[in-house]
Amino acid sequence: MKYDFLIAGAGLFGAVFAHEAQKKGKSCLIIDKRPHIAGNAYTENNNGIQTHKYGPHIFHTNDKFIWEYVNRFAEFNNYVNSPVARFGGALYNLPFNMNTFYQLWGVTTPAEALAKIEGQRACNSSGEPQNLEEHALKLVGRDIYEKLIKGYTEKQWGRSCVDLPPSIIKRLPLRFTYDNNYFNDRYQGIPIGGYTKMVANMLEGCEVLLDTDYSTFIAQNPNIAAATIYTGPIDEFFGYCYGPLEYRSLQFETETLPIENFQGNAVINYTSADIPFTRIIEHKHFEFGKQSHTVITHEYPAQWSRGQEPYYPINDKKNNTLYQRYKMLADKCENVFFGGRLGQYAYLDMDKTIAYALKLSDDLS
Repeated sequence: MKYDFLIAGAGLFGAVFAHEAQKKGKSCLIIDKRPHIAGNAYTENNNGIQTHKYGPHIFHTNDKFIWEYVNRFAEFNNYVNSPVARFGGALYNLPFNMNTFYQLWGVTTPAEALAKIEGQRACNSSGEPQNLEEHALKLVGRDIYEKLIKGYTEKQWGRSCVDLPPSIIKRLPLRFTYDNNYFNDRYQGIPIGGYTKMVANMLEGCEVLLDTDYSTFIAQNPNIAAATIYTGPIDEFFGYCYGPLEYRSLQFETETLPIENFQGNAVINYTSADIPFTRIIEHKHFEFGKQSHTVITHEYPAQWSRGQEPYYPINDKKNNTLYQRYKMLADKCENVFFGGRLGQYAYLDMDKTIAYALKLSDDLS
């Protein structure tokens, strides 16, 4: 055994685990099939603008320990996530708040907004919601659902809202204040200089091999390490023996424009069903950039198939049941441990990913 740990994946989970293991005197080899570190949080410098290659990542947490932990590796700015939604020719603030309600109905007080929503709720409420559409109508009524939820969600997931679980919509907060801050978490920001720099600091002193596929590498080096930390798709690890888990994928079209400001906000969601992309990202606004040019990305949801990048686990009943079968296999594996969004088949925010990696490091130390 040349290493204590072989870590498959140089994203946040793998980088945090490697950093902690190395601190404890363990030897680690980190491999990644991509030509770069930092996983989906990877940012690349585009003429001074940190570009979020795989979609925007805003760090947020209520966990003071996790916040202080990431600040060991980067200085964070004070970016607050305040996306805007565009439906037709109108713009609406997100999350749903008093600004949104004024833009929709002209109401100016929480009592007026609540009365409007309650009236629509009463028209659509009928017992326990069985799908996303029923839950959305019960939560916010038809106006918000039709303009700001339905089209965007069906594009994102490639399914009708009546075929999606109600749990998906619980990620959208509803508030009766003039507050455009999307997250309720106490700590929020983006590392100055980008996530790649932050992850590089985590991996300082570690041995990293990029452009390296796990299955090929381990076939050629079966005894390279005493234990493996695997952050790739759990079903792929087991050769899809029970069939593939389902994901949604994404496609990105990024371009540099010779203008200072394209849309005035980092993220604008396009909620109309007839527009194929879900959002336009203007990356310079994540770091309050003043460059004379700008970089924008159109983000398109895509049907996933094997060989494409898996971004969002589809955590419906069928896929969760299939995942449990794979997890039973994983639990029986000696000296192989699974983590991260793909290894755990769960939509994990960055703070939760880091917390799980820290716990696994403690468990194995």
